[in-house]
Amino acid sequence: MGDVALIIKVMPESPDVDREELKKLIRSTLARVQDIQEEPIGFGLVALKVVTVVPDAEGQTDAAEAALNGIAGIERAEIIGSTLV
Repeated sequence: MGDVALIIKVMPESPDVDREELKKLIRSTLARVQDIQEEPIGFGLVALKVVTVVPDAEGQTDAAEAALNGIAGIERAEIIGSTLV
């Protein structure tokens, strides 16, 4: 069984959320974060695009998304891309 690379778009609750602290929380929540990039949305709001790798097993992608949605300061996290690696 292989692995799946995910791109997850993370929307903070507001522009006032400390993005650097949010990045630390994301890295401590997901074991294999490869990259986190910032994407300006507008009016000071900046989304984070998280690239992470999870095992190619049933429920792993949903678990990663749910873990991020459970972090304080995150309004919504959704998978926007995936590929086998």
